[in-house]
Amino acid sequence: MQRLDRSVSQYGNMTRSEATKLIRSGRVKVDGVPCRDPAAKISPEAAVEAAGRLLCCREHLYVMLNKPAGILCVSNDPKERTVTDLLPTEWRRPGTFPAGRLDKDTVGLVLLTDDGDYGHRLTAPRSHVFKTYRAAVTGEIPPNAAELFAAGMTLPDGTLCLPADLRTLTRQAFGDLPEEFTDSTGFLEIRIREGKYHQVKRMCAALGCPVTFLRRTAIGGLCLKGLKEGECRLLEEAETRLPWESVENICAF
Repeated sequence: MQRLDRSVSQYGNMTRSEATKLIRSGRVKVDGVPCRDPAAKISPEAAVEAAGRLLCCREHLYVMLNKPAGILCVSNDPKERTVTDLLPTEWRRPGTFPAGRLDKDTVGLVLLTDDGDYGHRLTAPRSHVFKTYRAAVTGEIPPNAAELFAAGMTLPDGTLCLPADLRTLTRQAFGDLPEEFTDSTGFLEIRIREGKYHQVKRMCAALGCPVTFLRRTAIGGLCLKGLKEGECRLLEEAETRLPWESVENICAF
């Protein structure tokens, strides 16, 4: 629980005296009800509206985003749109960043946060957090592809990959596929526990089946569901722990 004036000041980007004045004027609502008491205690989940602007009063943001193609997976860029540009205004805090990146043309699950420790734990190589992808490919998938992935591949440039999971999917099981990629000849679900440069694309290319379309569907036990491309939502507290959950079965998109 936190004082209303402190929350409005901190998350409304104003001084404490400005927040107090705004509250006493009746222009601050808590869960839809005007509140004129600056000392009123509110929970982090309370809906606080200050001068018509909705504030997010959580100490840290943990946001699940379904990234579209063509968006850079960085905090900001002077020329191109980034994942932080897709956040609602009330969630655009200084220091918010994507905890792990996707290529510009790759779509799917991205986690954004302003919690540096959380982001570091999620992306540190020693964490070995599993990421699940669905890849549409061309060419013939070798019958021993799963065995090659499980053994740990060595890429043509000498890069060593940790053991990974692979299974083939039917076209129907793969899910939505943009029209320009419908001539893909194979469909894979891949789970890796590292994040080398273009790793999934390079592993598939080494099999002789280049990736035409790639979507990340899960990070650990946190699965991307219920969001259209470009949409995002705040994670519930219990969901923030899911990336480190042991997953026996690959999450379905």
